[in-house]
Amino acid sequence: MPAPLLEDTVQHALGRRHRDDVALPRTGGPLGNARLTAWTGLLLLVLALAEVVTLISVRRLIAWHIVLGVLLIPPTVLKIGTTGRRMVRYYAGSPDYRRAGPPPVLLRLLGPVVVVSTIAVLASGSLLVYLGERRSRTSLVTVLGHRIDWVTVHQVSFAAWAVSTGLHVLGRLVPALRVTRLGATARVAGGASRAVALLLALAVAALAAVLVLGASDSWRHDVFELRDGLGHSG
Repeated sequence: MPAPLLEDTVQHALGRRHRDDVALPRTGGPLGNARLTAWTGLLLLVLALAEVVTLISVRRLIAWHIVLGVLLIPPTVLKIGTTGRRMVRYYAGSPDYRRAGPPPVLLRLLGPVVVVSTIAVLASGSLLVYLGERRSRTSLVTVLGHRIDWVTVHQVSFAAWAVSTGLHVLGRLVPALRVTRLGATARVAGGASRAVALLLALAVAALAAVLVLGASDSWRHDVFELRDGLGHSG
């Protein structure tokens, strides 16, 4: 790995370098986008950590595991939307976004992995809830003597998500805290719209969690054991 690329990433991760996000009237521009992305990312971090805690005893905490997984979906969609909008504006040649510049190269390369693995783990988890435990454990294919079912797909997706998202958090946590720190920057236009977007995501997440709670019965009443630390049953 070229040393300058790693050095640039480390400097951004430590907050010693940052993008020149300008604030614009009405929408807030790049800085407004950065604030919404940062707040959404911090919300997702809290929810994701709570979700990981349920892995300590999935058998007893399966209802919480399912509810937290559902709660993650709307904020995830919002964050993909805000980062996607920034990317489109940058590559479309918007002067303000071009001036702000892109993230470090290594984080840009990591971004698609984070997005794909996140979609995979949430989609496969949602599918498990829909199918129920019995159908989720029906073998799809056998690879080198190992039976692959939808639970396996979810486990592999989770492993990829955990690694890629962990690296992403290391690279973006300090910059996110800098952007969201109260009083760190001047008032940015569009604050009400950003608050509404975040609250709407939370409201949709809460409604979805309530609706899906009953679907956890299949997993709560059947045997569910941990294997290899990732929740596979024997």
